[in-house]
Amino acid sequence: MRSMSSTRASSSHAKLTVAVAIAALVVVVAVLSAFVWPGWALGGSGSSASSSTASASSSSGKSTSTEASTPTISASALPADSTSLLKAMPDSVLNYARTEASPSATWTSASPLEEYTLTYSTGKDSLNVTMIVAQWSTSDSAKSQYTSLTSAQTGKTIAEGSIKVSGSSTGSYVVKQDSSDSKQAIAIWQNDTAVFQVTGLRASVLRFYQKFPM
Repeated sequence: MRSMSSTRASSSHAKLTVAVAIAALVVVVAVLSAFVWPGWALGGSGSSASSSTASASSSSGKSTSTEASTPTISASALPADSTSLLKAMPDSVLNYARTEASPSATWTSASPLEEYTLTYSTGKDSLNVTMIVAQWSTSDSAKSQYTSLTSAQTGKTIAEGSIKVSGSSTGSYVVKQDSSDSKQAIAIWQNDTAVFQVTGLRASVLRFYQKFPM
């Protein structure tokens, strides 16, 4: 009896040792699989998030994760004798506040009824955007100026399309890379009798024109 019990104990001990060894091997393989070969435990989800961010950034031309949506500086007051067109220019667009607004004559040859140059700033001059806006007596005259401006731009097209108000087309827009500086961009659009042109850093222009209310 004593000899048989000893044999059974030895057998049980051997089986337990094998089971423990197998379990240890499984753990080692799992660890290697997670952290050495596929790498999912270290960077799987992170890689996916990075891909999504990259995709969003490339489609809009910028990263939106850290951009402010309200200005940190105050808008400058408009002149007391401002026309309806100038008064329609917003005090701010996202975190860009209007810091300058004055009559201009850049498009005089196209005979607009009125024309202004405005500066919108975040408080950091390098991010400023400059806007020229003018109005004509008819939408055909405004369209003619829009066509003239866009035809003169030879840089790569970033975005383009139609402007619609209440389902009806009131104009068009195009955004192009500055042909002499890939970091700069120019957005031009016509909305009925008015034409707008915004210039500045590519990322600034892309953010600004999409949220401009006119």
